[in-house]
Parts: sequence; structure tokens; C-alpha cells
Amino acid sequence: MFTGIVEERGRIVDVHLDGAQAGADAGSARLTVFGPKVTSDVGHGDSIAVSGVCLTVVGRDGDRFTVDVMAETLRRTTVGALSAGDAVNLERSVTPTTRLGGHIVQGHVDGTGIVVQRTRHPGYDEIRIRTSTELARYLAAKGSVAVDGISLTVIDVVDLIAGDGGPGGVEFTIGIIPETRTATTLGDAQIGTVVNLEVDVMAKYAERLLTAGSAGLENVHERGETA
Repeated sequence: MFTGIVEERGRIVDVHLDGAQAGADAGSARLTVFGPKVTSDVGHGDSIAVSGVCLTVVGRDGDRFTVDVMAETLRRTTVGALSAGDAVNLERSVTPTTRLGGHIVQGHVDGTGIVVQRTRHPGYDEIRIRTSTELARYLAAKGSVAVDGISLTVIDVVDLIAGDGGPGGVEFTIGIIPETRTATTLGDAQIGTVVNLEVDVMAKYAERLLTAGSAGLENVHERGETA
């Protein structure tokens, strides 16, 4: 588990692909990542969030660590597009004594979004992100979302109308302060940048409970029983 408070900006040192295809089409990959702070106490088997993706450390060499990435992760996240030299956000998993400064982040990416607008204001930037209809129901104004592993508050949500050439889906806005701009990859994210998204886990569990409860009641009514 993570908090969404990025500890440092790391850098991809090497990407070794296993399979004939490159990037998201590869069978699997092994990444070597430079991150002096997160490697200071990391051990084999520990978890580190790499731009929001929870990955297991399989090796360490000084200020670098190595992780294995399976095909599913390459397809569903931006990890499949990483190459040597790319910057990534890094966070070690929480401990029982860690402050929960952001929100509960699992490192299980739900999908990706694309930056469609960026507006600079005195003291902060607003970034507008477009994502799929599937994730729209988990996004709410003043709710939480992790963008490339960064715990952020949703400012607003706008549903897009599909058809007539429109993209459909949803757009939501987040704001970043100068510290976030300096310390994370969102500081460099321009229009067209693809980002990893993890919605609030509480929203997913609430939906599951409501769906399961409704299904149970329907079964009771179909049997003619009294709920």
C-alpha cells in the first residue's frame, strides 16, 4: 500500500524486453531504475510504486533497483512505453509508522488518461485529463485520484457526449502546487501526455457492495421471498 506522496523523481536506466515485440506488445520486461532515496533501505521482495504501478524489487545495485513487469502491466499502464532516460515517480510502500499524507493507494492502475489542457495560475497549475467512460463513475468533485502515483484531489468532472465525432468518456481537473510541479513528472506533463490513473479504492468497494446487494435482493424477489 502507498500514500500517493512521491518521494523522488527517479530515472529509467535500462529496459530489457522479453519477446519479439517492443513496448506494450512485449511478453514481459525487466526495468532498472535509478532512485537513491528509495533504494536506501530497499530489500529483495519489497514494493516500490513506479509512476503509480506497484512493482516488486528483484535486485539492487547501489542506488539502482530492478523490477520485473508482466505483459498485463505493459498493456494497461504507461510502463510499456518507458525507455532509458525517462523520468518516473517513486514511492516506497508504507509501514505501520508511516504518515498517511495522501490517500490509500494500492498501486493497481485502473486505466490511463491523456492530458488535454494545462493552465498556469499564480501558485498552482490546473491540469485537465480525459479518460474512459469506465472510470467516470469513480470520479467525483473533491474526491481522490492517483495520477502517475501522485495523490490528488479532483476539482471537477465533466461527462463528454459521445457521437457526432465526439470522444465520449469524461474529463476531470486536478491542481498541482509548485512543490508537486518540481518533485514529480507532472511538472513536465504537456498536452498529449499519457498518465496512469488509480481511482479511490473505497469507491470501487462501495460499488461492489451495492451491486452485490442489489443482485441478492433480485434473487430474493424472484423466489417470492420476503427480504
